[in-house]
Amino acid sequence: MPVLPQLKLFRPILAGANLRDRLFASGGALAGIALTGLICWLAATDATQALWLVPPMGASAVLLFAVPASPMAQPWPAIGGNTISALIGVLVAHTMPLSALAAGIAVGGAIAVMSLLRCLHPPGGAAALVGLFAGASSSYAFPIFPVGLNAAVLVGTAWLYHRFSGHSYPHVAAAPAPAAKPVPWTFSRADLAATLDDIGETFDIELDDLERLLRDMEQRTLARSYHELSCAELMSTGLVSIEVSASAAEARSLLVQHDVRRLPVLGEGGAIVGVVGLRELAGPGASVREVMTAPSTAPPQSAAISLLDRFARDRVHAVFIIDEARRPLGVITEADWLAVLTRGLA
Repeated sequence: MPVLPQLKLFRPILAGANLRDRLFASGGALAGIALTGLICWLAATDATQALWLVPPMGASAVLLFAVPASPMAQPWPAIGGNTISALIGVLVAHTMPLSALAAGIAVGGAIAVMSLLRCLHPPGGAAALVGLFAGASSSYAFPIFPVGLNAAVLVGTAWLYHRFSGHSYPHVAAAPAPAAKPVPWTFSRADLAATLDDIGETFDIELDDLERLLRDMEQRTLARSYHELSCAELMSTGLVSIEVSASAAEARSLLVQHDVRRLPVLGEGGAIVGVVGLRELAGPGASVREVMTAPSTAPPQSAAISLLDRFARDRVHAVFIIDEARRPLGVITEADWLAVLTRGLA
């Protein structure tokens, strides 16, 4: 059913977002901001200063509780980003008068230092302005108390909250499940880094998380494509067959001439009644009827992946795909599966 255009405005803008997590995040943010707000009021000399400190912590709470996997929501960016940015704001306030230029220098300097110290945190821009507006009269301890303490309390609350939310915090990317055997067409870590360099954009996700996401998707896509591949899509046509009344010598000649391992044996109406190969022809018997064995068959609409057990466990070399009248339409061999596995090399 098509979604009304106005309803699209209310779709989550973050991948993986769901209503349950957002509601729980709201509760966590309530507790975290209540504690940090209390510290603000205790540290402030008047109500205006308390209001200055609330906005950066409110922005930090959105990151810590709603997107805890973001690299910018981790403890060091949250504490270091806010504290260092507030310090830069105070330094600017002590060196030049309050002005639009001073505000720009405070925020620009905060971004530069946070980037160099690997603690980039968007609310740090607001913390830099808080330090600047605190003015030259503020102490150099101001970034530690109350700004740094507020950030530490918020991080501690987020850590406790995420113990119950089911999310990891501090976030550690889970290692992707390795494939049983490496496939030659899969991407490498170097390929991922080179692709990001080529795109030239910055994404709010850790490289480990991005790699895990892509590798899990790769495995899921591989499994889906194999399960959706039908026998009719994989089988080879143009079968070479032999009549049930033919001699063993005729069967041997066809096998050698066409370089195939198994021949379907056809009976009345062209239905498959058996299979014969050089192994059966090595024993006694003058006719195909005497030496043939039961065929391995499957309908064309069945999943091709369901045949793997026959190749691996039952030592079957060829599965013949048959119609409702048991007439052979094609054959799937081990070589056909090898062709599927090497498609990515083309």
